[in-house]
Amino acid sequence: MPRSLALALMITDWLFIAYWAASGLDKAGLVQIPADLLYANAHDPRVVAWNWSFLPLDIAFSVIGLAAVAASRRDKPVWRPLALISLILTMVAGGMAVAYWTLLGEFDPAWFLPNLALLLWPLAFLPRLIGELASEHDSGSDAV
Repeated sequence: MPRSLALALMITDWLFIAYWAASGLDKAGLVQIPADLLYANAHDPRVVAWNWSFLPLDIAFSVIGLAAVAASRRDKPVWRPLALISLILTMVAGGMAVAYWTLLGEFDPAWFLPNLALLLWPLAFLPRLIGELASEHDSGSDAV
């Protein structure tokens, strides 16, 4: 795994785990996140539900991304499909949030730009990763 991909995955994945941990602590009343750090309409029950609907997706791409990095460190070739899944799920999460904020006409840079980054940064790694997976598949099918 390229060092830049491992770093990008680890930063993104750990930040999302931290985000959801902080969100959970806030929801449980154990900490209070300042209102100026929250997204627009953060106390509207529908917006809260929208935000929490991302939890399974965000945790999935985070766990899978960290698993990809761990597999790569152990020289396990499964890191490639794991990284591919994580990158695609990251793009899906970012794309859904960008679409939501765009439909609402909410362009708060603090929320819009990080989600736009989630949509776009995986594109720097996907072509090479897909090419490597295709090469592995093609070379494996020659042995049949």
